[in-house]
This record gives sequence, C-alpha cells and structure tokens, in this order.
Amino acid sequence: MSEPEEELQEEQRESTKKKKKKKKKKMRKEKRSGRKKEEEEEEEEKREEEEQVEEEEEQSECVVLRGIFKLGKKSHDVLLTRTRLTWTPIMPETPTGEASTLEPGVLLLQDVLAVKVKRRRAAGQESGGAVLGVALFCCRRRGRRLEEDTLHLHNASAEHTHTWYNTLKELLTGFRSRPKYLKVFINPSSHKKEAVHIYREHVAPLFKMADIRTDITVTERKGHALSVMKECKLDEYDGVVCVGGDGSVAELCHALVLRAQLDADSPEKPVQPVLPLGIIPAGSTDVVSCSVHGVRDPVTAALHIVLGHQQQVDMCSFSSLGQLVRFGFSAMFGFGGRSLARAEKKRWMPSSRRREYALVKTLARLRPEDCQLSFLPVKKSNSVMFGHRDQDQDSDSGEPYEAESWTTNEGLYLSISIMSIPCLTTHAPQGLAPNTSVANGTASLIAVGNTSRSEFIKHLKRYSSSSGQFNFSFVEAHAVSAVKVRPRSLIGCSEEEEDEEEDESNNEGDSKITPIIQSEGAAFPWNIDGELVEITNEVLIRVHPRLITLYGEEVDEAEMPMSCSCI
Repeated sequence: MSEPEEELQEEQRESTKKKKKKKKKKMRKEKRSGRKKEEEEEEEEKREEEEQVEEEEEQSECVVLRGIFKLGKKSHDVLLTRTRLTWTPIMPETPTGEASTLEPGVLLLQDVLAVKVKRRRAAGQESGGAVLGVALFCCRRRGRRLEEDTLHLHNASAEHTHTWYNTLKELLTGFRSRPKYLKVFINPSSHKKEAVHIYREHVAPLFKMADIRTDITVTERKGHALSVMKECKLDEYDGVVCVGGDGSVAELCHALVLRAQLDADSPEKPVQPVLPLGIIPAGSTDVVSCSVHGVRDPVTAALHIVLGHQQQVDMCSFSSLGQLVRFGFSAMFGFGGRSLARAEKKRWMPSSRRREYALVKTLARLRPEDCQLSFLPVKKSNSVMFGHRDQDQDSDSGEPYEAESWTTNEGLYLSISIMSIPCLTTHAPQGLAPNTSVANGTASLIAVGNTSRSEFIKHLKRYSSSSGQFNFSFVEAHAVSAVKVRPRSLIGCSEEEEDEEEDESNNEGDSKITPIIQSEGAAFPWNIDGELVEITNEVLIRVHPRLITLYGEEVDEAEMPMSCSCI
C-alpha cells in the first residue's frame, strides 16, 4: 500500500473517531437535557398540584351565601362556605362609636346530617304553611358520644329561605361516603331482645331524617343473615347495617367477606368487601362496636353511619385441616372457650347471670390445656409489644412490619387469646388486647401459662385497671401475623369425671393446676367473637390487614369503665 493511501485511511479513521466522539457528546447532552426535562416536568406537576390544592382550599373558604337570620331573638350575619357555616350577632355601635366584637359561632358541614324548611302549621295540617326559615340537624360531640342537635335559622322570606335550603342540600350531597340505601339486619333475640325497639326508637328516625332508604330483614335463626347475604343483590345498596350483638356482627362480617370472594371468583384468597358495615350495639358486651365507637350507644353508631365515617379494620381467618372455619376478629382457647361452653348450657338463665355463673364455675374448675403453640411474630422498629399502644407509632404512619420465622412452644396454657382489634369493653376499657389497633396489620397473641388460681385471677382483674395485666412471669404477649394452636389430646378421664374431681381440686390450695385430660377425638371449645365453635384438630389463624370497612372511627379507650362484679 502506498503512502498516500495509508495517510488517507488514517485520516478516515480519525474522522470516524471524531464523529463517534461527537455522537457520544450529543447523546450525553441529550440525556442530560432529557433528565432536566423530566425534572422540570416533575416540578411543574408538583407546582400544579399545589396550586390546585390551594385553589380548592380558597374555593372551599369562599363565601357561597350571606344573609341575615335570627338565632333565638337576635339577628345574626350568617356566612356559608363550602365547608362551614358561621354566624355573628349584629350588634349596635357603642356610644363611643366602637362596634363590639363577639366570637362567631361555627358549624362544619361535615357534621350536618340533614336540612329542612321550617313552617308554621295549624293542628292537623300536614303540608304547606308559612315559611319560618331553615333547620340544620347536626351532631355534637360529647366525649366519645355523638348527640343529635339542631340549629334554627329564622327568616320569614320564602325566597331567601329556599335559596339557602337548596344550596345547603347541594353541598351536603357532595359527601360521597354518606349512604342513601342500606340493607339492615335485626337480630330480635340479641341480649334482652331489645334490638327491634332500639332500631325503631333510636336509629330509624335518624335514617328517615337523613333521607336514607332501608331494606330490613329481621333474622329468624342462626345463619339467616348469611343465607340472605349469599343471594341478595348487593350492588343496590350503599352499605349493610347490623342491629345485634357480637355474634350477629361476626356472622355478617363473615358473610360479607365470603360474598366478596364469591363475586370475585377467589375461593382461596380473602377479598375485601365493597360495602361497609355499620354496627348498632344491641348485645351484652358489643366488643366490636366499642372498638370502633368507644361507647355502646345506638345513637352514636347511627350518626357515624349517617355521616359516612368509615375505617378499614383487620380481620382473621380461622381454619382447620385446610378448611375455612370462619372469618372473625378474635378467638379464645382454654379459659375463654370453656367458660363460653358452660354458659351455652345455661341458655335458660338471664344473660348477665349466665356469664357470671360460667365464669365462676370455670374458675372453680380451672385446668390448663396441654398444647403446641406456634406463631409468626412481627416486629416494628423501635417498638415494644408489652404495655400500651405507642401513639407515635400508629399503623397509619405506613411503617412496614418485619416478618420473622415461626416460633414454637409446647406446654400447659390456661388461656390463649388471638385478637386483631383491641376488643374494648366496659369491663376492660383499654381493651382485652391493648397492644394492637383496628388496622395495624397484626394481631395480639396473649398466652397465659400454667399458674395458680389466685395468680390467674389477679391477671384477669388487672384488665379493668389502666395496665399491668401482662406484668406476670406466666403471661406472654406478642404481635403476630399468624398463629397455630395444636391441642395434644391425652387418653384418660372424660369431662364428667373431671367434674367429680372438683372437691378434690378445691383442696389443692394455690399450687399449679393439673391439665385437663381430654378423651381421644373430643372437640375443644373455642370462643370466636363470642360464638362457641368446637374444633377437634389444629387451628390456624391468619391476619388479613384491613379486610373489612366498618362505619365508625378508632378510639383508644371505652367509655365508663366498670369493674367486673363476679371477680
């Protein structure tokens, strides 16, 4: 190859290298500019979102209507925005020319459940009449209770009144979570058989005032609500309401999840129901209602439903040998299961006496269960399970839980409780499981080992006080995502023979108690949400975070703490 040709090739190689370098530089510039564009676009989107939020806030606080109304005997300047109603007395100037200043009254529209036109009517007159103004039916908070209240705005002008009435009605329809059509189940056998009366006297008037239509089913037997829920057209309703005790609530929650699985064609995996459930307490303990309302008050529960207060709540699935037993919130094995089994045999007694009898009788014949307890613990950074819930580490913070490996213990247990909600009651104002909340994705496992009767009673009595029920060497408390309980049946005497040993056991003093000798193949009593369920084999409990939506709002403590009369 000649020298000119070599020089030409060398020049071509260099030019190719330069082109590649230029191309790379260009690509890097394009990448940098692309990143800048993406960052600029993201910043622009953020600015637009912030501006939109500010604009919405400004619009919500913009005055929609302004007028003069009388509240009582005084005239007031009334302002209406999209979120609130404020009224200020119109006061004359003082002799010095200074206007007196008074704090305006405020009513948030989120607390208004209905608005009506006030009219003057003669006796027996059902329609028409002179316009007097508008009445706003609202709720006022008194502690954990919600109480019905009314704000009367008087103005004799029909045109003025109807303008305000129509505007208020339009603003109230903007609360999308408020129901318009409800499916209601009433258990007439709950507790003192007052469920029908409670609904008619305290709940139905509020639903009627808020223009809520209802489809009512009065249950006739156990499982009636479940069978109705499997067949009815749920897409017609905005929610489901249960008027009854914990057993009725558990049945409807179970039915809602099963129906959601059926509609989603998902037989294996639990599916979150579309409809929320409202609970009107009419039972003896109303644990679930207390946990989402803080009080056993039907008016408070009804107002939560009317105003559309909703929260998602954790649930558990209970299964044995791969077969689903039911969905629920809590389960007790050992003392809790056996006391309920004894109470069920005395159904002819009044409910309060039946519970006390069963509790005292089970304490007198207290025996531990020999079983294998396995659990899948979870931990949250910088948190401790023992003691009360840490308000700074609430489940809503979104902090993830870390799953650990299975832990297995074998031994004698007087009581094993698994609860996915705090289980607040008047006897345990901070809950049977104060370490958990209604939606933190875990359950509280409380395992009480074998100990003397007197020590066990001390443990029970501390539930009625502020704390200390876990400060015993024989009590364990864990945050868990799953639990397995496998009773170890021993061939020996039957329960009838156990009853014959009562006198002998009472003479044993405070020494640790010998285990129950279970006959082979016998079923063990479980207390699942206040319902007696007898299961022969191992039980697997799994926590399903925020599986169901209930009307209400989470509270930390139940109202009116009471001491248990039987301990």
